[in-house]
Amino acid sequence: MKDVVQACLEFFNLPSEEKLHLVSEDVNKPVRYGTSLNHVKDTIHFWRDFLKHYSNPLSKWIHLWPSNPPSYKEKMGDYAKATHLLHIELLEAIFESLGLDPKYMRREIEDGSQVMVVNCYPACPEPEMALGMPPHSDYGCITILLQTCEGLEVKLDKEEKWMPVPMIEGALLVHLGDHMEILSNGVYKSVVHRVVVNAKKERLSLASLHSLALEKYIGPAAELVNEQNPKAYKQSSIKDFLDHISENDIMQQRFIDTLKIDNP
Repeated sequence: MKDVVQACLEFFNLPSEEKLHLVSEDVNKPVRYGTSLNHVKDTIHFWRDFLKHYSNPLSKWIHLWPSNPPSYKEKMGDYAKATHLLHIELLEAIFESLGLDPKYMRREIEDGSQVMVVNCYPACPEPEMALGMPPHSDYGCITILLQTCEGLEVKLDKEEKWMPVPMIEGALLVHLGDHMEILSNGVYKSVVHRVVVNAKKERLSLASLHSLALEKYIGPAAELVNEQNPKAYKQSSIKDFLDHISENDIMQQRFIDTLKIDNP
């Protein structure tokens, strides 16, 4: 964890010309550097720089990652492999808690997508006037988050209140994404969260987002659908989500809301 944080900090501290060749407005790019979410559609740009890249299988993507700093590929690769294994163990526990076989969709999960998103939030001279990231939920099964200081806030269910998530040294944060809400047929809800910035210090976060392969569809588990609990969501894929954010402002509507089925 310390090694990957150091490698990420070294990347963001590179001169601008070392990073600009990775800039793209195409959300489907396997490696992408930039700010905000969608320069074309977003009405507000947020107080962050980010580096995003695909990571599973590692052999398919690692050659596309930044070559500078020289240690980036090795340190990020080690961390990506470790979090991929961790997410499999976490999903086993989650599936068991739902009454499913712990090995549910095991092959699809092992071969699924892993997207590493590194966010750098510089100290902001007017933090009350900006956000690091707007309110959103991650469109995947689970997210494993490493952070260097506080700044993450989660929205309390059915309330308009935000709760700061404490910074615990050496700890990883895990939260559920939209795919888990869909798969569980609404038993579990994805976590709506945002990032606030501060005037005194820079914050780095590294989110490892895990789900099925980009074009693999996921819907409510058949075992969790019955007369008392009818199917509550349409199936969807990560590719559908990327297409959605390419054409829409996520500040206006969460993608998962477009997948909900109105049941009598």
